[in-house]
Amino acid sequence: MADRGSTRLRRGRGSLAVCFFVQGVTFALLVTRIPAIQDRYGISGALLPLFLAAVPVLAGVGSVVTGTLVRRAATPAVVLRWVQPVVLSALVAVGAGDRMWHVGVALGVFGLAVGALDASMNMLGVSLQRAYGRSIMLGFHAAYSLGGIVGASLAWVSVRRGLELGTAYGSVVVVLLPAALMASRWYVDGERQADSGATGRPTGLLVPLCLVMTFAYIGDATVANWSATYLTDVLGGSEALATVPYNAYMVTMLLGRAVGDLGVRRFGAVGVVRGGVLLAAVGFGVVAGAPGAWAGVAGFTVLGLGLSVVVPQTFAAARGDAEVARLNVFNYVGFLVGSPLVGALGEAWTYRGAMLVPMVLVLVTLRYARSFGVERDRYGGGHERPRTVDVG
Repeated sequence: MADRGSTRLRRGRGSLAVCFFVQGVTFALLVTRIPAIQDRYGISGALLPLFLAAVPVLAGVGSVVTGTLVRRAATPAVVLRWVQPVVLSALVAVGAGDRMWHVGVALGVFGLAVGALDASMNMLGVSLQRAYGRSIMLGFHAAYSLGGIVGASLAWVSVRRGLELGTAYGSVVVVLLPAALMASRWYVDGERQADSGATGRPTGLLVPLCLVMTFAYIGDATVANWSATYLTDVLGGSEALATVPYNAYMVTMLLGRAVGDLGVRRFGAVGVVRGGVLLAAVGFGVVAGAPGAWAGVAGFTVLGLGLSVVVPQTFAAARGDAEVARLNVFNYVGFLVGSPLVGALGEAWTYRGAMLVPMVLVLVTLRYARSFGVERDRYGGGHERPRTVDVG
């Protein structure tokens, strides 16, 4: 009986890792081809920010709706099984239309579905971690980071080969969609902690984790949107070198997440988050004070290693599905705030000074580090609870 339960959980873990990987590829394919989308539909520079802002706003709506749906009518596995094909189909639609309203509808569907997808896959990850009785959440996010690297690489290949946007997206989705559908057969709702009321704990007690999520994504958005510009305009790097910081950031984020579960098991979630936050602050400090382009690259590289652990551990600290859905909303809040915040501060002050703001916000996370010590399910060191089945 134990062997059967162990096999089921291992299959569930592997299938969810596939889901995270597919989502990483999908999102990278969208964001790396934004200039091509703009050109295809003739979206003006003034209108583009509205299109881009609509996606995370609608994703927040999708996340909240998913929290309600899971609480009342469905399991995260059921939601995830249905929404991932919708996300992939919406990506194809983004590349296949020829009128402004086509891309508007496609991005709207993508936003709503991706919010539901992000929420449900993290709900499933948290429930599986509870069933395992030890930290496995960082491994799922490592799969997402790997997918992001693969997606960005595929986007580069499609540009080099001169593929039409619809052809590029369709050729990838024709591979990803069957893989996602096949993996969904083995999704497992692990040990789900019942929510008390709407959120699992008073809303005020969830605020620290919401702030941590927001600050982490402000940092992430800063790297994604400003690393290349910062390297060329502030540090005097070449255009070729400007492509390096974000790639280095993604690679070290992948490495940090790949080994992060071992760190949580050894040192506990609180210790790992504190260490990651300090590394991220050092990274931002190096970037802000960099004397040259290569020093800036080094700072962005350290940043990836530091921020890698924060988001997965924030989800892991949630008590129940409703809290995961609410925390997921602040993923999009940070994404929306990060880029314009740094841009406005850079124009009004200096871009070096602007880099100190996400550094300070990330350091504020130290004040809330104890929020990651989940009461009876503290995964790490001597905190792991006994498991009822032996899982790999």
